[in-house]
Amino acid sequence: MTASDLHLAVALDGAGWHPAAWRNPAARPGDLFTAGYWADLVTEAEAGLLDFVTFEDSLGLQSSRFEGPDGRTDQVRGRLDAVLLAARLAPLTSSIGLVPTTSATHTEPFHVSTGIATLDFVSNGRAGWRPQVSVRSGDAAHFGRREFPRLRIEDRDDPALAAHVAELFGEATDAVEVVRRLWDSWQDDAEIRDVPTGRFIDRDKLHYIDFAGQWFNVKGPSITPRPPQGQPLITALAHDTIPYQFAARSADLVYVTPHSRDHATTIISQVHDAEVAVGRQGQPLKIFADLLVFLDDDPATAAQRKARLDALDGTQLSSDALVFTGTPSQLADLLLDWHETGYHGYRLRPGTLPHDLTTITQRLIPQLQHRNRYRHAYSTTTLRERLGLPRPANRHVQVA
Repeated sequence: MTASDLHLAVALDGAGWHPAAWRNPAARPGDLFTAGYWADLVTEAEAGLLDFVTFEDSLGLQSSRFEGPDGRTDQVRGRLDAVLLAARLAPLTSSIGLVPTTSATHTEPFHVSTGIATLDFVSNGRAGWRPQVSVRSGDAAHFGRREFPRLRIEDRDDPALAAHVAELFGEATDAVEVVRRLWDSWQDDAEIRDVPTGRFIDRDKLHYIDFAGQWFNVKGPSITPRPPQGQPLITALAHDTIPYQFAARSADLVYVTPHSRDHATTIISQVHDAEVAVGRQGQPLKIFADLLVFLDDDPATAAQRKARLDALDGTQLSSDALVFTGTPSQLADLLLDWHETGYHGYRLRPGTLPHDLTTITQRLIPQLQHRNRYRHAYSTTTLRERLGLPRPANRHVQVA
């Protein structure tokens, strides 16, 4: 294992991933909807040499309920648009990757393609994208184009719900394919910009994509030239077979949520099985494990800090990801141990901001550097390069 083998990202959301994080003494709830708040977080993440940050987003308000709004007023509600936020932060940074989330269910892929391509231009090749599905009926009601069944937690094993979710992931697969084709609809040298001849563009190097499917009919080409990375990084969060297969078909990197070392090993096998099942070609998926972390110099202090927030929220924190409380050294031990099972990296979810982010950047990263398991400086320009992914050739050049 070398220092370049281990990758670390941070998932940013509100005041932190604990619902009561905004009530933490060091929190800045009055700044959550300001650019300066997010600039401080992302520049701190870059100072810590993290690979990238992700920005959460959704089409409905945050909720403690599976099926929709919960009516609570004691938790953070509302977010800034993730793509616009990432674009605002890009000029303030120089190296860290920026990966916003959008819904692939109700957002037109043409708009997503231009938004992420624009982010790649303004960041000089550091853009990524996390498409997610939107299953709730309330989200569909914002658009009025179709009706979704109302979800209940007790219906999770209902075959009708499973079919609904499978259909949404099928739609998301097509959405990602449309986006990828639009990114390739301009060849890299389509722009001539030749003043003497008056030719700005070579029209023969712009291509219709003519995508026709169950959910989308998109002619193209894009209105935005091919991004600097060719294909910005696509990531996906997955917990089960259908999402694993979606990631295997459509993504470059998948976030998974193991809860133990044995579980981590099992998930690696399930992801590889999904790649085989869908006939994935080219680079295998990069696999990142998600962990929700509370970090302090003393493990008891970390546990007490989480317990205080649990008490404020009225219930013990639950999460799809493993909730880790402990010291940076203990977390480093876990990360390196699981890394041996085949994980390429981790996406850490800070329980509170800025405390757990700064502990990651100022305590965890030095721990890993001291063990010669993490970089001491950025050495690549684009996000794809940092993750060891080549810049894809344009599909139209391949055909030619």
